[in-house]
Formats: sequence, C-alpha cells, structure tokens
Amino acid sequence: MPDAYIVDAVRTAVGKRGGALSTVHPADLGATVIRAIIERNGIDAAKVDDVVFGCVDAIGPQAGNIARTAWLAAGLPEEVPGVTVDRQCGSSQQAIHFAAQAIMSGTADLVVAGGVQNMSQIPIAAAMLVGQQYGFQTPTAGSKGWEARYGDQEVSQFRGAEMIAGKWDISREDMERWALRSHQRARAAIDGGRFDKQIVPVGDYTTDEGPRETSLEKMASLKPLSPEGRLTAAVASQISDGASATLLASERALAEHDLVPRARIHHLSARGADPIFMLSAPIPATEYALAKSGLSIDDMDVIEINEAFAPVVLAWLKETGADPERVNVNGGAIALGHPLGATGAKLFASLLAELERTGGRYGLLTICEGGGTANATIIERLDR
Repeated sequence: MPDAYIVDAVRTAVGKRGGALSTVHPADLGATVIRAIIERNGIDAAKVDDVVFGCVDAIGPQAGNIARTAWLAAGLPEEVPGVTVDRQCGSSQQAIHFAAQAIMSGTADLVVAGGVQNMSQIPIAAAMLVGQQYGFQTPTAGSKGWEARYGDQEVSQFRGAEMIAGKWDISREDMERWALRSHQRARAAIDGGRFDKQIVPVGDYTTDEGPRETSLEKMASLKPLSPEGRLTAAVASQISDGASATLLASERALAEHDLVPRARIHHLSARGADPIFMLSAPIPATEYALAKSGLSIDDMDVIEINEAFAPVVLAWLKETGADPERVNVNGGAIALGHPLGATGAKLFASLLAELERTGGRYGLLTICEGGGTANATIIERLDR
C-alpha cells in the first residue's frame, strides 16, 4: 500500500470567544491557512486533488461546504473541489484521515486537509438549537430506536465528563492540577517560541489568546457547573475561533513538486464507546491503534489528546499507563482553546512540530467526539 506523507501543517493562533478572530468570516479564516500552506510549499494549486475540511455546526457562514468556500475565498483555482466533514470535535483529524486514505488508495496524490470554526459567531450546538425551530428538541428525541436502547436520559458532554470523573475516581483537585499544568505548559511554549513556525498570521494576530495566569486557589473558588458535580469552567476546554491545514502527498507528488516530507502516516483508525459517557472513546481508540500498529504506548515519544475536559485525559492516563511528561507537553485545550472543527489538524501541527523539536520518532493524536467516538492517528517523523 502506498504511503501518505505529511509535507506541512499550519494553523492560526487560537482566538478566545469575542477575541481577535471573532469578527473574521470562517471562510476567510480557512482561506488564510489554505493559502499559507500552498505558498509555503511552492506548489501549483491546480494540482491539488481535493480539499477536505472539518467543521461543526455548519450553519450560517459555515454552511454550504466551507471547505469549498474557503478554497475559493483564498483565490485558488475553481477546478479543485472541496468537501466538509463533521465528526464533531475530531472533524479535522478525520479530514486528515480521509486525505491520507485517498493517497494510500492511489486515488489522489496531493490533498489539503484541515478545519475551521468560529465559535464566537456560531455558538457550540447552534445546529441543534436551530432544530428546535422545526420541533426537534434534541437530535435523538423521537427516535424509537434510540429511546429503546438508551431511553430519554440526558446526552451531553458535561454529563459525560462528570460520569468519567466518577467512574475513574478523579477528584476536583486532580482535575484542577491538570488544568494548571496545561496553562503553565502553554505559556512556557508561547514564551519559548515553540508554536512560531506552525502559526500563520491573520492580520497582525499571531499569539494564542487562551493561556492565562491562574492558580489552584483561584480554581478552587469557582462554582461547579452542576450543584453536585466536580467540574468547573477551569477544567473545561475554552470556546475558541481558529483554522488549521495540513498538506499530504503521495511519493509521486513529492517527486513531481520537489517536496520534502516531514513525516508519514503510520496508522489511522477510529473506534466507538458508550455515547452517554461520550468522551471515553480515546481509551479503546488508543488500545486499538497500538494493537494494529504493533507499537506500545511507550513507543510514543509525543502524545496529543484533546483536553475537552480534564477527566478525559486523566482517565485515559490511568487506562493506558502513558507517561504524563509526554502528553500535551505544550499545553492543551484547557489553556489553548478548542475551535471544534479546527482542533484535530491544529493538534496535528503541534504534534509534528514537537516531534521535530525533540527528535522523537512516533507521535499519537487522539480526540474524544460527540456520539462516543474517537480518532487515533500515529505518525512517524522522517529525517529531513
């Protein structure tokens, strides 16, 4: 089977809700990273076979196939198609999977994959709220098959995160310590310039807005999200705006466009788990990916797992036995934000950059997703 190579991965800095990117049209956010990845690598844009972009809540300015809209907003050739993917928080990671699978199947040679989300303009779950105008209170209400299997119980990420904290006996203090570490690591990464090469400017904006000075004392003063719960806003990912893009190529495209690959796709897969717990699927997804690839968790030099909520990461650490010093080493979504449709390719850019910085060989990316699924991607850094 042909290999799929990673040539480049870029992202915007992540803006916080109401921040520097809040007024930028999602198509223009996407266009920024698409244009940058074409120009940085000097390729003929007309030779791109497809553009695969992740986006959640594809309504309003994110509707109408944002992958295609962003490509055209970048001023690039009309003959190149685009398609938008929704696998919830893992949408742009799935976009990378689809791009890699097209290359590995031999049906494509050069693909741009990424994602975009402006959560300031289109709030999380906006598509579900719009559905209420048509008489659908939730995506599952009224489904006889769903209700026969799961009843009418609440299905939400907040409940799922609380259930995970309870099942894995994760205390509020445990979660707050992880959240503090996320902010500390993110600020250190920014101060050390670790994100500089992966970030492309949107106007003058080049620095992630989310990381802040905080403390365990400040976190302890916050009220829980539910009266009897352990979660607070401090241990949840931040509502954010941003875009990301990755350039993947076949061996033939590398030669044709004189490109030097930075890494190759070693493994890609996705698995499911209980949709009520919703956010626990990175555990079976990681187990499956390691078994299929013949690698162990100790072979992973760098790991990115999306910090939707702190208990997601902490439960995963308990089950996998991964070394916390290799996990989210430059901070995670608690500090840096979680622009839903863009997060997968954003974390992919960070994973690749950290492997290169440290000289590691293998990197793992996994993201929990609405519906109780998770993607897992393993990449192998190549010497350049």
